[in-house]
Amino acid sequence: MTQLWFTEKQTADLKLSLRVKETIYREKSPFQQIDVVDTYQFGRVLLLDGIVQTTTVDEFVYHEMISHVALNSHANPQSVAVVGGGDGGTVREVLKHESVQQVRLIEIDGAVVEASKRFLPEISCGLDDPRAKVRIEDGIKHMAQAKEEYDVVIVDSTDPVGAAVGLFSQEFYRSVHNALKSDGILVTLAESPWTEPEAIRRVQGALRGVFPIVKLYLCNVPTYPNGLWSFSIASKVYDPTRPIRQELPFATRYYTPAIHEAAFTLPPFVQEIIAGIGK
Repeated sequence: MTQLWFTEKQTADLKLSLRVKETIYREKSPFQQIDVVDTYQFGRVLLLDGIVQTTTVDEFVYHEMISHVALNSHANPQSVAVVGGGDGGTVREVLKHESVQQVRLIEIDGAVVEASKRFLPEISCGLDDPRAKVRIEDGIKHMAQAKEEYDVVIVDSTDPVGAAVGLFSQEFYRSVHNALKSDGILVTLAESPWTEPEAIRRVQGALRGVFPIVKLYLCNVPTYPNGLWSFSIASKVYDPTRPIRQELPFATRYYTPAIHEAAFTLPPFVQEIIAGIGK
């Protein structure tokens, strides 16, 4: 019996292979190749240029941790921007917070949004909420023009290659700093400490040149390189290691206030990656 496998080359020396039931969708947008495949192990998988972005089985870990750590570190998050994240999973989680009055999804590729609505409805469902405003535009340009508009900015982009490189620059982080209110918080993906330690150092160093409070935290996302994934969080005022609300009025599958605190307890080898940055 013929078996169909998808293989992602995660590094020059590491690959992830998933057995595929069927290819559901393929499209070449002006920005990238978009594929949705149905796999035996991780359900439906969104691929951009052959790289796993999200799956219906493990997506909740990433989307909860990129959203709730920042939102539960802010006293009253009302206005939120999500840069990238066209699948809608981060928007879905942000909208669980009753204080949020508006969340803008700023996605450069509208084809990703449409594909996610069609084939990943359990992830993209928040995009239909009246508080969610989808803007198909360049996140770098948007943040350069915004001034003190947001309580929280979440950078839910692809890896720092191609068009996304600018989303990991100090210039962009300065724009986000200006786009945030006086007590604003920024969170961005920061790659795997196993495979991209230098990328983590670059992001941390760039953020420390702009924000007074910068931290790194971890979670487990099985389909990302080696499973251990990191986020960088930068704050003007609040200590992001201390969740403000200890009881959640909504359901989660990974995030809890206790997990929130524990995520900032870094193993020594990760501490070594960021040691001495900005000194």
